[in-house]
Amino acid sequence: MTRSGDMTLAAPAGTVLSVVIGSRAYGLETEESDVDRRGVFVTPTPMFWRLDKPPDHVEGPLPEQFSWEVERFCVLALEGNPVVLECLWSPLVELSTPVGERLLAIRRAFLSGKAERAFAGSAERQFRRLGPQDPPGPDGDVRRWKMAMHMIRLLRGAVHLARHGEPSIDASACRDRLLAVRRGETPWPEVLAWRARLLAELDEWAGSALPGRPDRAAVEEFLIDVRRSAL
Repeated sequence: MTRSGDMTLAAPAGTVLSVVIGSRAYGLETEESDVDRRGVFVTPTPMFWRLDKPPDHVEGPLPEQFSWEVERFCVLALEGNPVVLECLWSPLVELSTPVGERLLAIRRAFLSGKAERAFAGSAERQFRRLGPQDPPGPDGDVRRWKMAMHMIRLLRGAVHLARHGEPSIDASACRDRLLAVRRGETPWPEVLAWRARLLAELDEWAGSALPGRPDRAAVEEFLIDVRRSAL
């Protein structure tokens, strides 16, 4: 894991963890790729005693940067939110305080069958947005072909969760195939066949490597300690 002192100048106040996700973490970056940063911050506990509550997320200050307050982050992670869970497994850590290290240390506590279903559900929503009866055109339909690539990537993530019990961020083993989908070079029937194979594999492994429920007690203990330390 990398640590960058310079990130403290570009992170929201109270940041305990800042990582890069998206194409650069997946191993799918191109020359045009943005740097997508996601982070976790801790709000001083007394601010919650007011009638006007502090925000549970903030954007910036850098482009493509978004951070969650630690409690909101934990809630989303317990629900298996793919983007949030990917933050905990990103290989590109730019800033991590002792609290951030504790969060990373309990990352498996957030995992359950909910995560597997959430990854598969996100892939299905991408597929429906694509409109399978109206596939992307061969030329110029950049946004929809990008959605098709991410649909496959999310399904691969669901299968990896089902088989191995934790997220897999690095998609570089399929980089050429996935980028060919993104560029619209892969015939639509081949994309559908790839999807079908992954769905069959997901059915085969579903529920075999993940607990039925996340370790909510461990997460709550962490959160209570964080709130106490922020008094």
